[in-house]
Amino acid sequence: MKLTVKEIATVFDQAGDFPDSTLHQVEFDSRKITAGDLFVPLAGVRDGHEFVQAAIDNGAVATFWSRPLSEAPAGISVICVPDALKALQKLAVYYKEKLQPKIVAITGSNGKTTTKDLTAAVLSQRFVTYKTQGNYNNDIGMPYTILHMPEDCEMLVLEMGMDHAGELQVLSELAQPDAAAITIVGEAHIENLGSREGIAKAKMEIISGEKADGVLFVPEDEPLLRPLTANLTQDVRTFGLDAGDIRGTVLAEHREKTVFAVAGETFEIPVIGAYNVKNALIAYGFGQYFGLTTTEIRQGLATVSLTKNRTQWLEAPNQVRILSDVYNANPTAMGLVLDTFGKLPTSGRKLAVLGDMLELGPDSKAMHRSMADHITADYDVIFLYGSEMTALFHALTEKDADLTVYHFDKENKAALIQMIKGELRPEDSILLKGSNGMGLAEVVAALQEVSAD
Repeated sequence: MKLTVKEIATVFDQAGDFPDSTLHQVEFDSRKITAGDLFVPLAGVRDGHEFVQAAIDNGAVATFWSRPLSEAPAGISVICVPDALKALQKLAVYYKEKLQPKIVAITGSNGKTTTKDLTAAVLSQRFVTYKTQGNYNNDIGMPYTILHMPEDCEMLVLEMGMDHAGELQVLSELAQPDAAAITIVGEAHIENLGSREGIAKAKMEIISGEKADGVLFVPEDEPLLRPLTANLTQDVRTFGLDAGDIRGTVLAEHREKTVFAVAGETFEIPVIGAYNVKNALIAYGFGQYFGLTTTEIRQGLATVSLTKNRTQWLEAPNQVRILSDVYNANPTAMGLVLDTFGKLPTSGRKLAVLGDMLELGPDSKAMHRSMADHITADYDVIFLYGSEMTALFHALTEKDADLTVYHFDKENKAALIQMIKGELRPEDSILLKGSNGMGLAEVVAALQEVSAD
């Protein structure tokens, strides 16, 4: 890390005899502290100041401190700040301005993590590129990501999440991106934002801090964004399947890859679904914008490494194929993956485990019930998990008396796992999709006969 303790003290107007030693990294979890780190005592369920001694024991050489200086511990450089979170954010801005990478910001109701992965894979073909790790996409995770980029970083790809109005504005103003994208306007967090119109306005906050001469990629098939992008100074470019400034045409869909064409050139991504082609078009657009060749873009897309639990193929010991997409869910995303999985050629039966989609507000039952339109005769067995899935259970039993459908309450996860294991046969394929809060990752792990951590 290209920061010294003395330099950080200067950033926060601290006078005193601070060492000019280079820090190793910045951490807010005392368990991750190693020798030479700065500890950030964030307020959570417990006050992070309670863990400063543990950080010292693990090798921390400096800490932010928001309590009276008289209570500060010995044996560590103490940098006094009014608020540890705001200090973390301020330090991230300083570090970003010091290293001067180009910054790409990505948001959307779904697909933002896959798009982040695809974009980073493309840009890394020419530039030293760092991306948001895991789901570190909020007001803590994003500055943490910035502070963990390598010293020679040229491209920083930031995923930006939100569930309330105003959150993206904070993230965008911190990051000040050179380029940005909105993957899709869906129904995620509609309970908090009131309507898809409210979601669209909240997503547009991503340009709050974007440079005036930057670029914004938006979906061609989203009319809610058109009036919101009409008078921007940024260069607005649209993408879509057979529509938009960047037009992709799906050529073939296989179990583990999708082939598509853009401007007469053929590309492939190692992930299923035409909906993921739209995500790839954004990465293609960023590649073009930053001057990459078609060959570089093609290589990046084909060799992307995707974040765990996003349309991830796994295999159980009994030769059952598992499609894990359990990090998050909303009606748009669940409908798309059900459509795609239903069309895939398989040698055995097709089964699906669907967990509740959370934060959908008063229309939640209707949205869950609507998933019946995406469950066709291609499916053999459906497992539904959670109280909201009761509506889909009734819809499916009314729709198709021959379809085998099971329903389990959230308290009966063990029984759900036992029933799935008893139902599966060699050569079957099973899809798992649900909101992260439903804990379907535990079910995936159980089917692989490994622990869920």
